[in-house]
Amino acid sequence: MRILFVCLGNICRSPTAEGVFRHKLSEAGLVERVEVDSAGTGDWHVGKPADARTRLAAQQRGYDLSTLRARQVELADFSRFDLILAMDHNNLRDLERMRPPAAKAELDLFLHRYELAVSEVPDPYYGGAEGFDQVLELIEQASAALLDEVRQRL
Repeated sequence: MRILFVCLGNICRSPTAEGVFRHKLSEAGLVERVEVDSAGTGDWHVGKPADARTRLAAQQRGYDLSTLRARQVELADFSRFDLILAMDHNNLRDLERMRPPAAKAELDLFLHRYELAVSEVPDPYYGGAEGFDQVLELIEQASAALLDEVRQRL
């Protein structure tokens, strides 16, 4: 199974989701059976590491995002991945517009898919440290539900 997490610039929310979910897959012994990646709909940060505040918040909870580098969503992603999970409605709309007609990937909102209290992962970029902690909490909750879905699919 192949899963892609998508936000705007691929330096805050989607790399956090990638790192958290990789960690959960590793703990579950499924890392060899599931490919995980992240990307952004925008190209501003291509090649750059995750935001320093994102890396610090993740590190404080035991997640290592140090090797991740931002990339932009490509048309090939719609064929390569089974599930593409957007962090918010705007990115989902952008993905739906980009999606080739014959694409096999299923698109959805990450939090909404798992019926969390909020439907979008808020963008912490212009806020303080508490925003990055909130992103982690939401992503951890949704990742637990995604892991259950992956187990059922496999």
